[in-house]
Amino acid sequence: MSETNKTYVMKIEGMMCGHCQARVKSALEAVEGVKSADVDHTKGTAVVVCDGVKGEALVSAVTSAGYKVISTDEK
Repeated sequence: MSETNKTYVMKIEGMMCGHCQARVKSALEAVEGVKSADVDHTKGTAVVVCDGVKGEALVSAVTSAGYKVISTDEK
């Protein structure tokens, strides 16, 4: 993993099932620079590894998919 990679841990409200999880994962992975998104609807979390992406872009993607971001923390 290069030094430019960042990992964000997001708390997301509103994911109720596997379909919701897939929708959020797809929205996050569509953001340019996102390398991976590990989304878990049961925990209400997403762990996103990206390069050159600001947290605001991730929040915007999740919000546009119809879910509420509670927090976005950089690891």
